[in-house]
Amino acid sequence: MTADRAVLERFDSDRPVIGMVHLPPLPGAPAFEGDRQALRARALEDARRLEAGGVDGIVLENFGDSPFYPDNVPDHVVAELTAIATALTDAVDLPVGINVLRNDATAAVSIAAATGTEFVRVNVHVGTAATDQGLIEGRAHETLRLRDRLEADVSILADVHVKHATPVGDDDIERAAIETVERGKTDGVIVSGPGTGADTALEDVERVVDALDERGSEETPVFVGSGVTAETVGDCLEAGADGVIVGTALKRGCETTAPVSDERVADLVGAAREWRSDE
Repeated sequence: MTADRAVLERFDSDRPVIGMVHLPPLPGAPAFEGDRQALRARALEDARRLEAGGVDGIVLENFGDSPFYPDNVPDHVVAELTAIATALTDAVDLPVGINVLRNDATAAVSIAAATGTEFVRVNVHVGTAATDQGLIEGRAHETLRLRDRLEADVSILADVHVKHATPVGDDDIERAAIETVERGKTDGVIVSGPGTGADTALEDVERVVDALDERGSEETPVFVGSGVTAETVGDCLEAGADGVIVGTALKRGCETTAPVSDERVADLVGAAREWRSDE
């Protein structure tokens, strides 16, 4: 498989549900609790629960590392994520993606290339966003060239108007999506709400889908990246999304930092499958 092969071919479903493994604080982060083995055991347990519940893929993310480095994370973060990603890919038989917060696409692609994980999420791929880490600039030129140099079989999913951020300059979401695909040459785009667990406006999803269709980029998949629940997953897919990335709604008590809930995974995956069967 080459890196530019359709992202959706990496999954068993043409409307994949991708679950999140939100890592607790890693060593070196302010809130790290001092137990590497417990941290890794929790990550593997969450991944196994997601797989058992029927998700089609997993994203591994250093969610607990706030406050985040705005771009390049230290070497020890890369090392920890690589070790966990290796263990996780051995533990589950699902496509796995990497997201290195806040926006270290170089690290994400490098980890994916080294561990055999299949895709990465890049929060700011093109343009500039104002965030709590300050201004973050996209580095699509570096990310794609690195992937080529490493000969990495890794797809790039890029956010459009990423959550926890405000676009600097033009805030037209259709134009941002087109730039991300045509000039940023991403393999897929992600549309989210304003924050983790926040609803994604279906109007935004429809606008991005329509804009890409009109430009002849209808083969580029569009994912909903926040706020998806068992009650709304069908609406997201009906709005034209090719898949969903879900974290908070799959956790016990709908708490982002809580362990994965078997019941919540089953409910959401079941709702997505029901929609597919009715399509």
